[in-house]
Amino acid sequence: MVTTRFLGWPTLDSLSLLISHKLCIGIANPEQPMATSSSYVLFLKSPRSPPSLTTPLSHNQSWFQSRMIRRTKPISTVLSVIKAQTNLRKEDTVIVGAGIAGLATALSLHRLGLRSLVLEQADSLRTGGTSLTLFKNGWRVLDAIGVGNDLRRQFLEIQGMVVKSDDGTEMRSFKFKDEDESQEVRAVERRILLETLANQLPQDAVQFSSKLANIERSENGEILLELENGTRLYAKVVIGCDGIRSPIAKWMGFSEPRYVGHCAFRGLGFYPEGQPYEPKVNYIYGRGLRAGYVPVSPTKVYWFICFNRPSPGLFCICYALAYSRDTSKMLKLKILIKRI
Repeated sequence: MVTTRFLGWPTLDSLSLLISHKLCIGIANPEQPMATSSSYVLFLKSPRSPPSLTTPLSHNQSWFQSRMIRRTKPISTVLSVIKAQTNLRKEDTVIVGAGIAGLATALSLHRLGLRSLVLEQADSLRTGGTSLTLFKNGWRVLDAIGVGNDLRRQFLEIQGMVVKSDDGTEMRSFKFKDEDESQEVRAVERRILLETLANQLPQDAVQFSSKLANIERSENGEILLELENGTRLYAKVVIGCDGIRSPIAKWMGFSEPRYVGHCAFRGLGFYPEGQPYEPKVNYIYGRGLRAGYVPVSPTKVYWFICFNRPSPGLFCICYALAYSRDTSKMLKLKILIKRI
């Protein structure tokens, strides 16, 4: 259920967002203080001009109040209509998944003046994870959506790369600026990137606890999204940013993901007194494996180990499930642990 602001019984001036031919949501001036509510406040839509009334309006009586006085249906009938429509909404653009791709897409549209709604199945941002190393094209994108400078201040600029064999022999070493003067490389912590993107969006742009249950095309060409909580959304545009086992991709006919033959372990090392490494990407290559580490900030270092494996194996599966915040996956993990 989405948190919205309750305005009390509105006049026509406060009914500003039409949802369908029968319903609307009251939106007040954001400058004015108001209480919050955990459900939508829905009202019957008023016509553009009032019809003739047998009883004249008093001087201070609003048009909305006059409709309440002159109702032709019992209150119980009106309330049942409102209740039936509460979980039916329309959106121009819906983005499924509030990861890096989903939030970056929503923020890009927001910068262009286009509203979108992001649906996230978790109850909050999935801020777990380590970091990702971004080169100049990535920073151009972050600059274009207005968050580049905020992130630059928090992460070290990486000067170059060193590649070594597993016995410590240096195979290659170079500086990024020598290869390309315009190059810019920084490792960005995933949690901070997600929070920075989310903080730039309108307060109601991301809807949590919204797992997709079904998707289909309606008769009028719009996409109907049905959520597990009972909400039904009609959207003109749906953008899938929902991960490796994407319901959107499956609905569009994409093939199932396939195991590529290697596993990886990743982490962030924390040095309270300051990390000791030079600002370089460090790679170590061996037979069937590679490892590396990259300084992220003055106190954090990203590290990884990637190795070939014919199948993921039980340990890798448990690691991946433990890393997830999906409750259904956590249940599978508990079952696996009991079997060991």
